[in-house]
Amino acid sequence: MAEPLLRVDNLVRRYGGITATDNLSMEVVPGELHAIIGPNGAGKTTLISQLTGQVMPNSGTIYFAGRDVTSLPSYKRSRLGLARSFQITSLLKDFSAIDNVALAAQAHDGHSFRFWGNARKERQLREVARAALERVGLGKRADIVVSQLSHGEQRELELAVALATKPQLLLLDEPMAGLGVTESARMVALLKELRKEVTIVLVEHDMEAVFALADRITVLVYGRVIACGVPDAIRKDEEVKRAYLGEQHAVTRHD
Repeated sequence: MAEPLLRVDNLVRRYGGITATDNLSMEVVPGELHAIIGPNGAGKTTLISQLTGQVMPNSGTIYFAGRDVTSLPSYKRSRLGLARSFQITSLLKDFSAIDNVALAAQAHDGHSFRFWGNARKERQLREVARAALERVGLGKRADIVVSQLSHGEQRELELAVALATKPQLLLLDEPMAGLGVTESARMVALLKELRKEVTIVLVEHDMEAVFALADRITVLVYGRVIACGVPDAIRKDEEVKRAYLGEQHAVTRHD
């Protein structure tokens, strides 16, 4: 196996008497789509928040591209190539799609949002933003105000915002949340294309999407890793069935 792009060693995060991540260790290698699954309360979003620096661990170490980033703030991790899309959309609803992406590109280059007017005028930023929108299928919706986009389009826009920061590793927190059948299919197709270009960590409850996309899957329960492996092994794992998938849960693989 290749040297990991991301390595997490014995990560612990407590909230009072609750341990959200419990000596959690995992690795993500370059070029893979690594899914993280588990029941509600398993610690998945807390893990992603620690990886991006929004939440600091009580103990443990996070390595990214061979560097210890455990104590780095979010903006410095972003500049190293870590990007995140959120479980709940975090877009500027009164701005256009292209404004949102241009602002993300501008912020990634170290400029304040206070100079958002420059993001509308600077040709290079607009070109980066438009390319990211084209990449996710929103090129023709670039000038539409975010509040007028469908929920599915807003999820696609979040991906464009993340891509504009030129990530090495893309952290996706439930990108299928709230999507209908058609929108989910579009998102799966988009992620199949993006995985050819960027390493992805995917937190997702949609098991059909997970088994269609993942190279490897890590299963969390109560903040602990109970299994990690290729989809077929996870599907057959008895402990995973008992803890999450359930004996009756049949997952159809889409190749």
